[in-house]
Amino acid sequence: MTTTTEVVQHHLQCFGDGDLEGILSDYAPGAVLFTPDRTLKGHAEIKALFVAMLEEFSKPGSAFSLNQQHVEGDHAYIVWTAQTADNLYELGTDTFYVREGKIVVQSFAGKITPRH
Repeated sequence: MTTTTEVVQHHLQCFGDGDLEGILSDYAPGAVLFTPDRTLKGHAEIKALFVAMLEEFSKPGSAFSLNQQHVEGDHAYIVWTAQTADNLYELGTDTFYVREGKIVVQSFAGKITPRH
């Protein structure tokens, strides 16, 4: 079985590499991802979010910095900052619940300022 730390590290690595299929492989089939705007359920809805995110982060000048990572059993919490051509992510946080090597619940919150 994959540990929570390994799942989160794989998730971050795949995001950094622009590997959509790798990102989606981290999620259980019925996973739920809470965002400030909406709740995403299942691979299709989660995929749509990451397609947009990867497109944004693939533009020149994008940078991501992981500032904190904490893991307790099946739960993980990360704090990060980033910038893209479109947005300044002054603060980003994600909380993960991992069961049997897959993300089953994730929440995201952030302070995002458009750059134009």
